[in-house]
Formats: sequence, structure tokens, C-alpha cells
Amino acid sequence: MSTTRRSYNIKKQKSKRKKVFMWIFVPILVLALSATAYGAFLYNKAQSVMDKSYNPIERKSSKRETVVDPQIDNISVLIIGVDESEKRGTDSHGRSDALMLATFNEKAKSVKLVSIPRDSYVYIPEVGYEDKINHAHAFGGPAATIETVEELLDIPVDFYVKVNFNAFMDIVDAVGGVEINVAKAITEQDSQDRQGAINLQPGLQTLNGEQALAYSRTRFDNDIERGKRQQEVLKALITKSVSLGSFTKHADIIEAVGNNMSTDLTFNQMKSFIDYAAAGTSMDIQTLSLEGQDFWTTNSRGNRVYYYQVDQMKLATLQTTLKTHLGVASAEDTNTSTTTAQEGNQSDSY
Repeated sequence: MSTTRRSYNIKKQKSKRKKVFMWIFVPILVLALSATAYGAFLYNKAQSVMDKSYNPIERKSSKRETVVDPQIDNISVLIIGVDESEKRGTDSHGRSDALMLATFNEKAKSVKLVSIPRDSYVYIPEVGYEDKINHAHAFGGPAATIETVEELLDIPVDFYVKVNFNAFMDIVDAVGGVEINVAKAITEQDSQDRQGAINLQPGLQTLNGEQALAYSRTRFDNDIERGKRQQEVLKALITKSVSLGSFTKHADIIEAVGNNMSTDLTFNQMKSFIDYAAAGTSMDIQTLSLEGQDFWTTNSRGNRVYYYQVDQMKLATLQTTLKTHLGVASAEDTNTSTTTAQEGNQSDSY
């Protein structure tokens, strides 16, 4: 392949991969719901929003034998970010732009967040072959995405939350912005795809919704670092939300969700997360990465295609970590993880 053609393919691929957004998930919404003590108005408002967002899907997980209750059980939630806007239009089965898996340990009131690179090369049960994980949503919506993540991480995915970037920006603005220490200067497009509309300089600063979106989606390094920025913004948003004392701001957060979210969590199940919110800024939130490396291959049309190749040894360790947090790890899982880690250390020494 010529250097010019290769450069063109790489540039084209990077352009596609820049269309990545950071999405908010259940804890933020629940933190807003924790303000229901302010009165019946917020409670009724939250219930109305949640009822409109409730969208159960037909599926049966092979990883769970019984139905879980967020109030007493450890559970997992898959956050699916989709790019739906007035400019782009809506597509219930378009590709997902961001995936994040959150596990909740009820006793410890702790949360583990795993960012899943959208270009991860994984097996998609819906179609029976390997492809980019963000294609799963195009093949079969949230159900196919959930099934794919369960196959990848070998854990049950109990619930899903699907949101678009309008909800994210509105929530950031509703809490008055998030404080982020920007490492280097960033020039990025805004939510309307206007190139160079967002310019961030290095240093600690408060980002509004548009700026936080640009910071989360910028791609000047790689998928893993982008995922870490998304987690950084998410943690900052959680911290800001739990510190709010304003009745108006909590109402604005609930309003921001509006029609920008769908989930199979009922309103009563959502309320079960209030205990996590009660932990306040001391809430234990650990961010994890799905480690791997860049992988290029040539497709049937002779075009170079980029994938993110997941490191299988690191994946085994991550699977055990999540299983342990959910309380579903077996002795065999622990032994396998230990053996895999030892083999990895031996391999690194050669």
C-alpha cells in the first residue's frame, strides 16, 4: 500500500474516532434523586422523568440465575453513549460512541468504572463474529451491546442506561460546571461539529457543558487516555453533584435528563442508589482500564482498518476484579487470574 493511501486511511479513521463523547450515568441521576428530601415537588418531578425514560428490553442473561435487587444486591450497569442531536438526527440502532461499565458493591458502597474503547475487537454474539464493539448497538441495540459486554468481561450486566450528549452537557451546566486540571492545550470541535470552536489552555479550571464534552472526546493521544479523561470528568461531576445544596440545581439536573435517556431501571430501583449518594465526597470510586494495543488489518475491500486489540492476560485479571466486586467470583476464577498474572510477569522478563 502506498504511503499516501496509508496516510489517507489513518487520517480518515482518526476523523471517525474523534466522534466520541462522554456520557453521564446512573449515580449522577441518583445523586439528584437523593435531594427528594427537599419535598414532594422534586420527588414527583423525578418520578415523572424516570417513568418516561423507562424502556425495558427483552433479554435473558446467562450470567445470572436470579433477578437482582439494587437495594440488597451487588449489581452492574452498562452506560451506552449515543450520538443523537438535532444536527445528526436520531437512530435507535446507530453505533454507540462510548461504553462504560459500572459495578456497585452494596455493602462497601463502592463503585468500579471500566471504560471500554469503542474500537475494541471483540466477539459479538448477535452476528456470530468479531468486530468493533461499538458495532454491536447497530446490530441489535442495547440488548446486543449488553450481550457483547457480558461475553467480553464474563460478568452479568444487570441494567443499562442509554444517554446522549445533550443530557451530559445540560447536567454539567446544571451543577455549575466541573473542575478539571487540563494537562495540555486542546482545540476541539463543539457539539455542532464546528471545528476549532473549543479552545482549552493548560491548568486547573471549571469547564462548562460544551467544554467538558470537548475535553472528554478529544483524541490527541489514544483510546485508553481518552477513557481516563472521561472517567475524570465523571468523578468530578459526581463530586460536584453530591456537594450541591441548591433545590433549584437538583431540579435542573432532573430536568436535564428529560428525553435524553432510556433505561430498564425503574424509579423504585433508582431510589435504591441513594445510599451510595449518602457517602458524599467520600464515595469509593475506582476507575479501571481495558488494556490493549493498536491493531491494523486489511479488510476484504483492501482498506486498512483500525482496531483496539484487548490484552487477554490483563483482561483475565480485570474480569476477576469485577467478579470479586460483584461477589460472583469462584475459586477457579481467582486461581486462573493468579496463574495468568504469573505467566504475564514471566513473559515480561524475557
